[in-house]
Amino acid sequence: MRAWRHGDEITLGPPKQRALLGLLASRVNDVVGFEEIIDAVWGSEVPPTAANGVHTYVAGLRRVLEPGRSRRDLGDVLVSTGGGYALFMNPDDLDTTLFAAQHRQARRMRDAGEGAKAAEVYQAALRLWRGQAYFGVPGPFAAVERTRLQELRLTVMEELSELLLDLHRPADAVTVLAEAVTKEPLREKLRGLLMLALYRSGRQADALSLYRETRHLLREELGIEPVLELRDLHNQILAGHPDLNDPAPPELLAEVPASHEPRHGDVRRPAQLPCRPRGFAGRHADLAQLRDVVERDRRHHGATTVAVIEGGPGAGKTAVALELAHEIAGGFPDGQLFVNLRGAAPDGGPPLSPLDALTFALKGLGIDPRCIPDDLPAASALYRSVLDGRRMLVVLDDAADPEQVRPLIPGGPACVLVTSRRRQRGLAARDGAYRLTLGPLSTAEATDLVANLAGAGRVAGQPDEVAELAELCGRLPLALRIAAVTLAAEPALTPGQLVRRYRLPHTRLDHLAVRGDSITDVRAALAVSYHGLPPEAARLFRRLGCCPSAAVTTPMAAALGGLTRVEAHHQLQILVDHHLLEEVTGCLYRFPALVRVYATECSEAESQASRMAALGRMLGLQRHEEVLHQYEESAA
Repeated sequence: MRAWRHGDEITLGPPKQRALLGLLASRVNDVVGFEEIIDAVWGSEVPPTAANGVHTYVAGLRRVLEPGRSRRDLGDVLVSTGGGYALFMNPDDLDTTLFAAQHRQARRMRDAGEGAKAAEVYQAALRLWRGQAYFGVPGPFAAVERTRLQELRLTVMEELSELLLDLHRPADAVTVLAEAVTKEPLREKLRGLLMLALYRSGRQADALSLYRETRHLLREELGIEPVLELRDLHNQILAGHPDLNDPAPPELLAEVPASHEPRHGDVRRPAQLPCRPRGFAGRHADLAQLRDVVERDRRHHGATTVAVIEGGPGAGKTAVALELAHEIAGGFPDGQLFVNLRGAAPDGGPPLSPLDALTFALKGLGIDPRCIPDDLPAASALYRSVLDGRRMLVVLDDAADPEQVRPLIPGGPACVLVTSRRRQRGLAARDGAYRLTLGPLSTAEATDLVANLAGAGRVAGQPDEVAELAELCGRLPLALRIAAVTLAAEPALTPGQLVRRYRLPHTRLDHLAVRGDSITDVRAALAVSYHGLPPEAARLFRRLGCCPSAAVTTPMAAALGGLTRVEAHHQLQILVDHHLLEEVTGCLYRFPALVRVYATECSEAESQASRMAALGRMLGLQRHEEVLHQYEESAA
């Protein structure tokens, strides 16, 4: 469950509080009785504190849904009335409402003979889904709704697949059905549709293999044989029965000229890699690890390599990806694609959608724009078909999340290099991606980078000054490049003088920028990551900036943020995911050097009263721990 207020995502609180919101949202603009709420959230195991719990959760929801509301104000969104509570809002602001409405609209269009438009609406409805409904939400109401919505989702997938088969688009149907079968492996209708779609896509062997898998699964799990319809379909596929064929009518074939149909031999060999960054230095161990991963997968013929290079703003992720890509490009003779996914665009614009990214890639492969489908599953299927069996190198730069990347992972002997500011654990867990996190350069590597760009003569004989310069830049490649360019542009400036310029923390970020180039600006790079945080994590980031120490523990963060320790741990992990904080141990964290400077700047956005209160809570915690420590020593 997720919610937004005026475009900003809000934190919905503990599980039972989310369960209450889910119940009220399912009955939007209607009153839900107090006893009904207790039954829906706790079921048969109602604790004596349930009534107080309802009041607590209502108060918690009101704080995040209507933060400007006073305690005496009745409010406009979550209202107490008639022995219960009601959530007043536009039903169209709920994705469940939109999903049901689009399902009804798609059925009407299908029944009216508007099959192609109906398919688009079905696909739009399915795109509203983000994982399992009511995931992690407790209580009998959430369990029932979870099952109901999943059944409705599967029904939409079945109806869409049947429609796609009627529209002579079996490959698109395979894409939809393969996902559905994974979610519901024992649903025989889905498996029958997938067998038919595979057969009509020219994949008879795969259709027969799916039947054998289905029969084995049903015997093992339920002790039964497949239904008669599935057995008959299997026999027809074995015999190649003509009734299963579904040739497209002449008028459909005439819609796209034959010359526009992409064929394997017609695909362009793209060479889209940007040039290697000048002055690249260091990262020898990181590059060796990535080379080993590529070589290991190359030995397994047909395996797709997916490697994710992660790190904070300015860590040199793209530089490492390009250095490796140019080095291994000879092993991928079918070409190189480079797609900027704009996950953290400097202009603050939205990330590139998966469909737009696929369209860009397919155009780069020489596919006529008229042949590129305007829905994601079909475009992804075409992309995989075009790259089937081809040794292609794909660089996906600046990814926001796994959903943006997965449609661009081809099958076969390809290599996909992904860069991202966020930890992409989902790609590792589901797609087998190798993850490499880039930290700061070593002092020697940082010195080499400055020398490569500024000129060896500019730094010769001044090792201590250059080493201090590297530390003031956090040994961050972007900051080091700016410092080196400054030395190169100002011949009279010595490294020692530049060090003195950078020593003042409150002006350091002012100097670590190239005038007129927003991309080459450390503060701007950090700001993009900060503005991409959820509100609660951004608030904690500002509060941590008040702390005089670069290191912080979970209890300290809880005190600074006015949070419980569980809540603080969750928000700290979000900051770690965005590489704005480093996790030293399970409860100890520290800021990267320049992020610490930026966090201090951001803390100024908090009111003085807020900063003083946060520091007061933290100092009170430290005093409490000192007293406790003294007591334990005296007792010992």
